[in-house]
Amino acid sequence: MPWFRRPSNEPLWQDEFSVYTADERYVNRRQFTKFLTLTSLAMFAGQVWILVKSWLYRAPEFPRQVVARAGEIPVGGVKLFRYPVAEEQCIMVRTAEDRYVAYSQKCTHLSCAVYFSQENNRLECPCHEGYFSITDGTVLQGPPTRPLPAVILERRGDELVAVGMQTRRES
Repeated sequence: MPWFRRPSNEPLWQDEFSVYTADERYVNRRQFTKFLTLTSLAMFAGQVWILVKSWLYRAPEFPRQVVARAGEIPVGGVKLFRYPVAEEQCIMVRTAEDRYVAYSQKCTHLSCAVYFSQENNRLECPCHEGYFSITDGTVLQGPPTRPLPAVILERRGDELVAVGMQTRRES
């Protein structure tokens, strides 16, 4: 029977849901239009959600926290501290007489604790042999794909103050 004529004795549901197996393979225009309409509405709702989320986004605020005194750590020495919250462990290394670097101690691969290897002058993850540069936290070798988040340090007199975190993207 042609699609444009429906006998009056057949119920409407038979137009929408075919009872014949051979007709189930074909999509009629009404079903296709419904699919396109619902898909378009879902995509529109997703775009509105992204817009609202971007309006409500606030950049994270980091506390200012004194983490060490300038002469407290010898050159090549390490100090562990917690920043920006008590659950986050960080590692600070004095690389030169007047240079300090600090990073999150969580490996970006599977969150194992990294440690400073003075012999190799790098941060190492013992779990899967991931190695990070001590100068900028970038990945030198291993399974990690992202660099370590850096702790931004400021020097105020003889105090070293953590003022924020910086995540870099490797390209």
